[in-house]
Amino acid sequence: MRHQLRVGPLPDWLDWQRLLGADFQVEAVEPGWRVASARLEPHQAADVAARLRGVGFGGRALAVEVQPALERRRVRAARAEDARRRRDTSAGFSRPGVELDAEARFSLTPEALALELGERAAGRDVVDACAGAGGNAIGFARAGSRVLAIERDAARLGMAQHNARIYGVADRIEWRCGDALQLLPELSGELLFVDPPWGERWDRQRVGVADLAPLDGILAMRERFAQTWLKVPASFDVASVPGAAARAVFGVAAGDAQRVKFLLLELGA
Repeated sequence: MRHQLRVGPLPDWLDWQRLLGADFQVEAVEPGWRVASARLEPHQAADVAARLRGVGFGGRALAVEVQPALERRRVRAARAEDARRRRDTSAGFSRPGVELDAEARFSLTPEALALELGERAAGRDVVDACAGAGGNAIGFARAGSRVLAIERDAARLGMAQHNARIYGVADRIEWRCGDALQLLPELSGELLFVDPPWGERWDRQRVGVADLAPLDGILAMRERFAQTWLKVPASFDVASVPGAAARAVFGVAAGDAQRVKFLLLELGA
């Protein structure tokens, strides 16, 4: 017996085929939003429901409707398998000898995705306003950009400097220890990159500007830069940043290839 699934709402900028698979069809339900539907075998339906449980995209909670309802044993098995897959995640740093604290371990941009962002920057000079342990700054530098990296925690800044030496790009990064809100008024340039701290327990269904301090203050200074990029959770309310173009960035490991790791929001001056 097959099950009928309806999944939505899905924002237009989300690659729904990568998220759900080729068996789904989509229909528009309102401007900018779609709903996907498919008839799936029980194990397939249970997998989709487990993988998308409790998430949201673009500021709206996602609903997965399954008819007829799945057997409990199917649900339990799918959730156990989903938990197993989550352990096979895209690696933060791959080289030995890097230094990370507890916060950096859960907040670090996966190395392959940081390098992808760096290649997208196409050699432009970058100001990284919330550098953390250096994952993004190193990705930009490896791809050819010169980077000014700001981090207010001196110990974490030391980790970032050490990690940049491990990756051989220390000469391409200038470091500033301080608060981005105090330092940015003195800066300008081609590209401002902001990866505000999400915290380990950020809301998977909806996050807004006010939830990601100091994002609101930094956005007020973005006119000093030709372009601004924001790395935010998949559940971030894109409409809370007028004029932003959103792109969903998926993982690269087998366990997260169908998971949105973060959104990249791009804004002009």
